[in-house]
Amino acid sequence: MFEISGDSPADPIAKQPSAQQLEWSCRVAVAQERLVRERSLDALTYYYHGSPVSAYEQLQAGFILGHSLLTARGIPCAGEGDLKTAVAMKICDILGTGGSYSEIVVVDYADQAILLGHDGPFPIAISDGKPVLRGMGLYHGKQGTGIWVEAKVKSGPITALNVTQTGEGRLKLIISEGESTDGEMMKIGNTMTPVRFREHPDLHMEKWFREAPTRHCALSLGHNASEFSKVADLLQLESVIL
Repeated sequence: MFEISGDSPADPIAKQPSAQQLEWSCRVAVAQERLVRERSLDALTYYYHGSPVSAYEQLQAGFILGHSLLTARGIPCAGEGDLKTAVAMKICDILGTGGSYSEIVVVDYADQAILLGHDGPFPIAISDGKPVLRGMGLYHGKQGTGIWVEAKVKSGPITALNVTQTGEGRLKLIISEGESTDGEMMKIGNTMTPVRFREHPDLHMEKWFREAPTRHCALSLGHNASEFSKVADLLQLESVIL
Protein backbone atom coordinates (compact mmCIF):
# COMPACT_ATOMS: atom_id res chain seq x y z
CA MET A 1 0.00 0.00 0.00
CA PHE A 2 2.94 2.34 0.66
CA GLU A 3 6.36 3.11 -0.74
CA ILE A 4 9.16 3.41 1.80
CA SER A 5 11.16 6.57 1.12
CA GLY A 6 14.86 7.19 1.04
CA ASP A 7 16.33 10.42 2.35
CA SER A 8 14.68 13.54 0.91
CA PRO A 9 16.92 15.81 -1.18
CA ALA A 10 14.63 18.74 -0.28
CA ASP A 11 14.60 18.54 3.52
CA PRO A 12 17.51 17.44 5.74
CA ILE A 13 15.15 16.26 8.50
CA ALA A 14 13.06 14.09 6.11
CA LYS A 15 14.81 10.74 5.85
CA GLN A 16 14.23 7.06 5.20
CA PRO A 17 12.09 5.69 8.05
CA SER A 18 14.02 3.70 10.62
CA ALA A 19 13.00 0.17 11.56
CA GLN A 20 12.08 1.50 15.01
CA GLN A 21 9.81 4.22 13.54
CA LEU A 22 8.06 1.69 11.27
CA GLU A 23 7.51 -0.80 14.10
CA TRP A 24 6.12 1.87 16.44
CA SER A 25 3.72 3.27 13.81
CA CYS A 26 2.45 -0.26 13.10
CA ARG A 27 1.90 -0.95 16.81
CA VAL A 28 0.01 2.34 17.20
CA ALA A 29 -2.05 1.55 14.06
CA VAL A 30 -3.21 -1.74 15.60
CA ALA A 31 -4.26 0.12 18.77
CA GLN A 32 -6.11 2.75 16.68
CA GLU A 33 -7.99 -0.01 14.86
CA ARG A 34 -8.97 -1.54 18.19
CA LEU A 35 -10.10 1.85 19.55
CA VAL A 36 -12.36 2.46 16.54
CA ARG A 37 -13.86 -1.04 16.78
CA GLU A 38 -14.46 -0.93 20.55
CA ARG A 39 -15.99 2.58 20.43
CA SER A 40 -17.93 2.00 17.15
CA LEU A 41 -16.54 5.24 15.73
CA ASP A 42 -17.61 6.57 12.31
CA ALA A 43 -14.88 9.24 12.29
CA LEU A 44 -12.48 10.83 14.76
CA THR A 45 -10.30 13.84 15.34
CA TYR A 46 -7.27 14.20 17.56
CA TYR A 47 -5.12 16.88 19.15
CA TYR A 48 -2.03 16.84 21.35
CA HIS A 49 -0.48 19.67 23.32
CA GLY A 50 1.70 18.87 26.27
CA SER A 51 5.14 18.48 27.73
CA PRO A 52 7.89 17.17 25.44
CA VAL A 53 9.46 13.72 25.77
CA SER A 54 6.39 12.15 27.38
CA ALA A 55 4.47 8.93 26.75
CA TYR A 56 1.61 10.94 25.21
CA GLU A 57 3.98 12.67 22.80
CA GLN A 58 5.43 9.30 21.79
CA LEU A 59 1.93 7.95 21.21
CA GLN A 60 0.72 10.81 18.98
CA ALA A 61 4.00 10.70 17.05
CA GLY A 62 2.85 7.35 15.65
CA PHE A 63 -0.66 8.46 14.68
CA ILE A 64 -0.38 9.34 10.97
CA LEU A 65 0.10 5.86 9.48
CA GLY A 66 -2.80 4.29 11.38
CA HIS A 67 -5.08 7.25 10.79
CA SER A 68 -4.36 7.05 7.04
CA LEU A 69 -5.26 3.35 7.08
CA LEU A 70 -8.50 4.13 8.94
CA THR A 71 -9.33 6.98 6.55
CA ALA A 72 -8.76 4.56 3.66
CA ARG A 73 -11.46 2.25 5.00
CA GLY A 74 -14.12 4.86 5.65
CA ILE A 75 -13.22 6.13 9.13
CA PRO A 76 -11.94 9.64 8.34
CA CYS A 77 -9.44 11.01 10.85
CA ALA A 78 -8.83 14.75 11.12
CA GLY A 79 -5.93 16.36 12.94
CA GLU A 80 -5.71 19.43 15.18
CA GLY A 81 -9.04 18.71 16.85
CA ASP A 82 -10.93 19.87 13.75
CA LEU A 83 -14.34 18.22 14.12
CA LYS A 84 -15.89 20.23 11.27
CA THR A 85 -13.30 18.98 8.77
CA ALA A 86 -13.85 15.42 10.00
CA VAL A 87 -17.48 15.98 8.95
CA ALA A 88 -16.30 17.28 5.55
CA MET A 89 -14.11 14.20 5.10
CA LYS A 90 -17.02 11.94 6.07
CA ILE A 91 -19.30 13.59 3.49
CA CYS A 92 -16.64 13.06 0.80
CA ASP A 93 -16.13 9.44 1.86
CA ILE A 94 -19.85 8.58 1.88
CA LEU A 95 -20.09 9.95 -1.67
CA GLY A 96 -17.10 7.82 -2.73
CA THR A 97 -14.85 10.81 -3.54
CA GLY A 98 -12.11 10.47 -0.90
CA GLY A 99 -11.53 13.47 1.34
CA SER A 100 -7.91 14.44 1.99
CA TYR A 101 -7.32 16.56 5.12
CA SER A 102 -5.73 19.76 3.80
CA GLU A 103 -4.92 23.42 4.37
CA ILE A 104 -3.31 26.14 2.25
CA VAL A 105 0.46 25.59 2.27
CA VAL A 106 1.81 28.00 -0.33
CA VAL A 107 0.97 29.53 -3.74
CA ASP A 108 2.89 28.50 -6.87
CA TYR A 109 2.45 31.61 -9.01
CA ALA A 110 4.37 30.05 -11.94
CA ASP A 111 1.80 27.22 -12.10
CA GLN A 112 -1.06 29.52 -10.94
CA ALA A 113 -1.84 26.85 -8.35
CA ILE A 114 -2.40 26.70 -4.61
CA LEU A 115 -0.61 23.86 -2.84
CA LEU A 116 -3.04 22.17 -0.46
CA GLY A 117 -1.86 19.55 2.00
CA HIS A 118 -1.06 18.59 5.58
CA ASP A 119 0.87 16.08 7.65
CA GLY A 120 -1.95 13.64 6.92
CA PRO A 121 -4.01 11.56 7.23
CA PHE A 122 -4.59 10.66 3.58
CA PRO A 123 -7.29 8.55 1.83
CA ILE A 124 -5.14 6.08 -0.12
CA ALA A 125 -7.73 5.40 -2.86
CA ILE A 126 -7.35 8.89 -4.36
CA SER A 127 -3.54 8.93 -4.32
CA ASP A 128 -1.50 9.62 -7.45
CA GLY A 129 0.65 6.50 -7.14
CA LYS A 130 1.55 4.83 -3.85
CA PRO A 131 1.72 7.16 -0.84
CA VAL A 132 5.25 7.46 0.54
CA LEU A 133 6.16 6.79 4.17
CA ARG A 134 8.85 9.29 5.12
CA GLY A 135 10.73 9.44 8.40
CA MET A 136 10.78 12.86 10.06
CA GLY A 137 13.61 13.77 12.40
CA LEU A 138 11.47 16.64 13.63
CA TYR A 139 7.75 17.13 12.96
CA HIS A 140 6.57 20.37 11.36
CA GLY A 141 4.62 22.41 13.88
CA LYS A 142 4.27 19.79 16.59
CA GLN A 143 6.25 17.77 19.12
CA GLY A 144 7.89 14.48 18.29
CA THR A 145 9.52 12.49 15.51
CA GLY A 146 8.27 9.57 13.44
CA ILE A 147 6.60 8.69 10.14
CA TRP A 148 4.44 10.90 7.96
CA VAL A 149 2.53 9.97 4.81
CA GLU A 150 3.61 11.91 1.71
CA ALA A 151 1.08 11.81 -1.14
CA LYS A 152 -0.71 13.78 -3.84
CA VAL A 153 -4.34 13.63 -5.00
CA LYS A 154 -4.64 12.22 -8.54
CA SER A 155 -4.34 14.76 -11.35
CA GLY A 156 -7.63 15.98 -12.81
CA PRO A 157 -10.87 17.42 -11.44
CA ILE A 158 -11.09 17.93 -7.67
CA THR A 159 -13.44 19.70 -5.27
CA ALA A 160 -12.44 21.26 -1.97
CA LEU A 161 -15.13 21.00 0.73
CA ASN A 162 -14.89 23.25 3.76
CA VAL A 163 -17.33 22.88 6.66
CA THR A 164 -17.43 26.08 8.67
CA GLN A 165 -19.81 27.71 11.14
CA THR A 166 -22.10 30.71 10.79
CA GLY A 167 -22.57 33.45 13.36
CA GLU A 168 -25.80 31.72 14.40
CA GLY A 169 -23.90 28.53 15.20
CA ARG A 170 -25.09 26.54 12.17
CA LEU A 171 -22.77 24.55 9.93
CA LYS A 172 -22.09 25.91 6.43
CA LEU A 173 -20.52 24.25 3.38
CA ILE A 174 -18.00 26.14 1.21
CA ILE A 175 -17.47 24.32 -2.11
CA SER A 176 -14.67 25.01 -4.60
CA GLU A 177 -14.09 23.07 -7.83
CA GLY A 178 -10.64 23.02 -9.42
CA GLU A 179 -7.99 20.88 -11.08
CA SER A 180 -5.18 18.90 -9.47
CA THR A 181 -2.15 19.68 -11.65
CA ASP A 182 1.14 17.90 -12.28
CA GLY A 183 3.01 20.91 -10.90
CA GLU A 184 5.88 20.68 -8.45
CA MET A 185 5.30 19.64 -4.85
CA MET A 186 7.58 19.80 -1.85
CA LYS A 187 8.78 16.34 -0.80
CA ILE A 188 8.92 17.04 2.91
CA GLY A 189 6.77 14.23 4.32
CA ASN A 190 3.43 16.05 3.96
CA THR A 191 0.52 15.37 1.65
CA MET A 192 0.70 18.03 -1.04
CA THR A 193 -1.55 18.68 -4.06
CA PRO A 194 -1.13 21.62 -6.46
CA VAL A 195 -4.67 22.83 -7.25
CA ARG A 196 -5.57 25.32 -9.96
CA PHE A 197 -8.94 26.94 -9.29
CA ARG A 198 -11.00 28.88 -11.83
CA GLU A 199 -9.63 32.30 -10.86
CA HIS A 200 -6.17 33.61 -10.07
CA PRO A 201 -5.01 32.17 -6.71
CA ASP A 202 -5.18 35.57 -4.98
CA LEU A 203 -8.75 36.15 -6.16
CA HIS A 204 -9.82 32.66 -5.14
CA MET A 205 -8.36 33.03 -1.65
CA GLU A 206 -10.02 36.44 -1.28
CA LYS A 207 -13.42 34.91 -2.15
CA TRP A 208 -12.78 31.91 0.09
CA PHE A 209 -11.77 33.95 3.16
CA ARG A 210 -14.79 36.21 2.63
CA GLU A 211 -16.98 33.19 3.48
CA ALA A 212 -15.31 32.80 6.93
CA PRO A 213 -13.87 29.31 6.43
CA THR A 214 -12.07 27.15 8.93
CA ARG A 215 -8.39 26.79 8.03
CA HIS A 216 -8.79 23.17 6.87
CA CYS A 217 -10.77 21.50 4.09
CA ALA A 218 -11.28 18.06 2.53
CA LEU A 219 -10.01 17.50 -1.03
CA SER A 220 -12.28 15.19 -3.02
CA LEU A 221 -11.81 13.55 -6.41
CA GLY A 222 -14.01 14.91 -9.23
CA HIS A 223 -16.20 17.98 -9.69
CA ASN A 224 -18.74 17.45 -6.92
CA ALA A 225 -20.31 20.88 -6.33
CA SER A 226 -23.76 19.68 -7.35
CA GLU A 227 -23.60 16.65 -5.03
CA PHE A 228 -22.28 18.66 -2.08
CA SER A 229 -25.00 21.28 -2.60
CA LYS A 230 -27.63 18.54 -2.44
CA VAL A 231 -26.08 17.29 0.83
CA ALA A 232 -26.41 20.80 2.25
CA ASP A 233 -30.07 20.95 1.15
CA LEU A 234 -30.81 17.56 2.74
CA LEU A 235 -29.16 18.64 6.00
CA GLN A 236 -30.82 22.08 5.81
CA LEU A 237 -27.46 23.84 5.84
CA GLU A 238 -26.28 26.96 4.09
CA SER A 239 -23.83 26.37 1.22
CA VAL A 240 -21.88 28.45 -1.26
CA ILE A 241 -20.07 27.46 -4.48
CA LEU A 242 -17.03 29.58 -5.30
